[in-house]
Amino acid sequence: GLGEGYSSVSIADGIIYTAGKSGNQTYIFAYDRNGKRIWEMPNGQAWATTMSHARSYTGSRSTPTYDDGVVYHLGETGRLAAFDSKTGRELWFVNLRERYDAAIPEYGYAESVMIDGDRLYCSPAGKKGFMVCLNKKEGTQIWTSTGITGEAGYCSPVLMDYGGYRQVLSMSSDCVYGVDTETGDKLWSVVYEGQRSLNNTDPVVHDDYVFVSSGYGKGSMLLKLKTSGAKIIPEKVWESDLMDNHHGGVILHEGYLYGAGHESRGWFCLDFMTGKEMWKSRGKGSLTFADSMLYLLEENGVMKLIDASSGEYREKSSFNVPEGGKGMYWAHPVVCGGRLYIRHTDKLFAYDIKSD
Repeated sequence: GLGEGYSSVSIADGIIYTAGKSGNQTYIFAYDRNGKRIWEMPNGQAWATTMSHARSYTGSRSTPTYDDGVVYHLGETGRLAAFDSKTGRELWFVNLRERYDAAIPEYGYAESVMIDGDRLYCSPAGKKGFMVCLNKKEGTQIWTSTGITGEAGYCSPVLMDYGGYRQVLSMSSDCVYGVDTETGDKLWSVVYEGQRSLNNTDPVVHDDYVFVSSGYGKGSMLLKLKTSGAKIIPEKVWESDLMDNHHGGVILHEGYLYGAGHESRGWFCLDFMTGKEMWKSRGKGSLTFADSMLYLLEENGVMKLIDASSGEYREKSSFNVPEGGKGMYWAHPVVCGGRLYIRHTDKLFAYDIKSD
């Protein structure tokens, strides 16, 4: 009953949250651990397209964000709303396109919004605000940042403390950038544009380093941030055409990067500091990490369990996930409370993965 979509799940206080498309509406769903629906609420018109190659890609994108008894969700057409986590009662909503003079991105809004303290961060990519900071309790504006080039990049923001600033990092269609969380001022940016205007993978932050990756042959890049007075200056450490991640995500574990390439097809392990390939195995998809293991979900629905090791690709086991509808298995897998959750279009599957 989830409808169409690629939203993954968020889990808090024993409740599972996700989103899906039914008819021409996007809905937020809440389930208990036994799969019984607790509530559902609409969140705006669903995304549609006339692009022939993308007609099968319709459905929810953003995964609901939970914080302090509230669930936040950004619909594909720009409706941002907050819901009571227990009852689904809508607390507030904002039409980001109207407020910030923004057009619906080519593939619809896809980011999962970020909460930090009393603030919510997201990227309408509009003329009156590319990235914005809102009060999470009311949806009122705290600041907007307009000095960012390009269009919506589809990735979600991350936080970084460096150079005396608490920064929010993200990517547009043609750059990676950092913004001051207090003022919205752009602190730095680096051009990062591929063959297509799509930067889907979240930046990975470690100490004073920022790793980015993008599909369609763009590849990966590691930046090191340095300071000069009050300025932050990004410097490129390395760049590689390996692991040009499409939208399956990248994991950093004990100095090594794990993820899949797009046109370079394959699961990769790269040395974080040098970009050196440690190993490669056939496949492509999304992944997550738990208890020193990597859970790899192939686009065709094969779930693989491997050691998170830079020494070699070591597969422990695998199985085929049933179909929940048509299309690729693009929703990221989630591990929580001894269970593995995998969403495929209309269905959500839960697996017991506790050791005996």
